[in-house]
Amino acid sequence: MAEPSRVPAIVNLRSGTAEAAREALEASGAFDLHQVEPDAIDSTIRDLVKSGARRILVAGGDGTIATAAAALLGTDTELAILPGGTLNHFARDLGISTVAAEAVELAANPGTRQVDVGVVNGRVFLNTSSVGGYVRFVHTREKLEQHFGYRLSSMISAVRIATTLRRMGVEIEVEGRSRIFRTPLVFIGVGERELEFPVLGGRVKDGRRGLHIMVVKGRSRLRMLGIGAVAILRGLKAVSRSGHFEDVIVDRATITMRGQGWVALDGEIARLGTPLEYELRRGALSVVCPPPT
Repeated sequence: MAEPSRVPAIVNLRSGTAEAAREALEASGAFDLHQVEPDAIDSTIRDLVKSGARRILVAGGDGTIATAAAALLGTDTELAILPGGTLNHFARDLGISTVAAEAVELAANPGTRQVDVGVVNGRVFLNTSSVGGYVRFVHTREKLEQHFGYRLSSMISAVRIATTLRRMGVEIEVEGRSRIFRTPLVFIGVGERELEFPVLGGRVKDGRRGLHIMVVKGRSRLRMLGIGAVAILRGLKAVSRSGHFEDVIVDRATITMRGQGWVALDGEIARLGTPLEYELRRGALSVVCPPPT
């Protein structure tokens, strides 16, 4: 049995940063270490909640943290984060250090913040979701990553997708109003997102709360490539003035497509039935993080 004063800490055994996480947690002495397989993270967290854990630390990237968040929704248990992924968008947005020793020190402190999360058909996402071109981008990148590494694979995948863009018919219902688009991409961010380069798609500091839905419109591949170039060089605000892009911030939205929907959730791919019912859960997750500056 763990000592009552010690915080349970879950480390993904298959993570490339597992050893560094273990060393930092053991050096602290404030945590009860649980080293588990990836598919046991959810059940381990739920068992710890049932046993009365008031706070649980989870070491991993955005996908692992999203799994933890899903297990903690609807509970009073706090989530502490030890970032261990490639990008760690969620942790960085909350001001959590990616230096293991600093993150562990923060995780032992009392300060927490109530954080919004996104949910689509019961699946939790913390940063972004998308339908269309980005899903194909992730599929392609994952195939190439074992040979070329993350960044080079991302560049190659982006070029391939840009030259083979496909439009799809999407019906989006927002606040009771339905519209139909022919688009290669629908992007949904938790919280207001930047529309200008070089932080395109990043979270707006102190931005509006809600699901930030962005739809790219275009009738030809050449036009879509042009829109992409303008977005990269001048930002989506410039695209929006051209009439080829729309965005809205809402708490709920429904996306309908033909057949099953391949959806990207924080960079991971899931196949969900349609319609896709998106909703914002305001303040649904209590996260240990520095106070807002």
